[in-house]
Amino acid sequence: MDRAKRALLAGGAVTGAVNGIFGGGGGMIVVPILTGFAGLTPLAAHATAIFVILPVSLVSGIFYLINGYFSAELFLSVSLGVTLGGTLGAKALSRLSAGEATLLFAAVMFAAGVRMIF
Repeated sequence: MDRAKRALLAGGAVTGAVNGIFGGGGGMIVVPILTGFAGLTPLAAHATAIFVILPVSLVSGIFYLINGYFSAELFLSVSLGVTLGGTLGAKALSRLSAGEATLLFAAVMFAAGVRMIF
């Protein structure tokens, strides 16, 4: 197995662990991995990350449900909002340049980091 494939496998494992522990956030890891080691453009990396995160989110969600961390009363309203936001975000991504998508991604990551500190 070559270096890039090993890096993708290790990055996938870290992404899955982060998503399982925190209930999300794997895209913050997998997008740089896909651009750096798989050579994808930023737009392709963001789109691919959505599909990469889907199975691990389902598996993590099942474990959260089994362990009683799931809030049924919030599920419908939040999932409707996420679906709407995801639709709008996917349409917006198709209109952004690679540079704009990268800058926006970096800004969101920075804002999340600052929010976590304070």
